Amino acid sequence: MTESSLPDWAFPPPEGFVAEDLDRIPQLPAHTELIDGSLVFVSPQASFHTRAVDLLVGALRRAAPADLRARREMSVVLGEQQRPEPDISVIHASAEHSPEQTFYRAEDVVLAVEVISPDSKKRDRDRKPTLYAEAGIAHFWLVENQSGKPAVYVYELDPVARSYVLTGIHHDRLKISAPFDIDIDLTDIDQL
Repeated sequence: MTESSLPDWAFPPPEGFVAEDLDRIPQLPAHTELIDGSLVFVSPQASFHTRAVDLLVGALRRAAPADLRARREMSVVLGEQQRPEPDISVIHASAEHSPEQTFYRAEDVVLAVEVISPDSKKRDRDRKPTLYAEAGIAHFWLVENQSGKPAVYVYELDPVARSYVLTGIHHDRLKISAPFDIDIDLTDIDQL
C-alpha cells in the first residue's frame, strides 16, 4: 500500500490526536483507542477473550446496585490525548446520556476491566492501568488467560500515590466486597 492510498487520518497531526477526534474521523475502524495521542487499532479477539468478557459482564450486571451499570467496549475519556476502551466498565447510571453516546468520562467509571490479548499485553498490563489510576478510577481488574481459565487480578486505587495496589488474585471464584458485593464462579467460562 502506498502512502497516497492511505486515508488522511492515517497521518497524525504534529501534536497528536485528541479524544474528540475519534468521533470525527470518518471510517475509523471499530474499537480504535487513543493512547498518548496515537491511534491504536484492535486486532480480532480470541475465543477466550470474548467468553471472559461475556462471563464478567453478565455477572457484573446481575450484581451491580441500581445506580451502576456494566458496559462492554465503550471508550473512556481520561484526558485530552487519552481515550482507551476498556473491555468492561462499570459506570454510574447517571453517565448514560443518550443512545448515540460514544464515550464516558473518567469520573463516570467505578471499575475498568482489561482482558489480556496477545497483541495488547504491554498496553493492558502497563500503560492502561497507569492511565486509569492517574484519572482516579477507583477499581481495576486485569484478566489473564491461564490455560483457558480466567485469573482475575483485582486492584484498588491508592489515592495518595495515584497508583493501584493489588488486593487479590482470583482463579476459580471471584468473591469481593468492593466496589460492591460480587461473587462470580470463574469456572462458568466453560459453559459459554
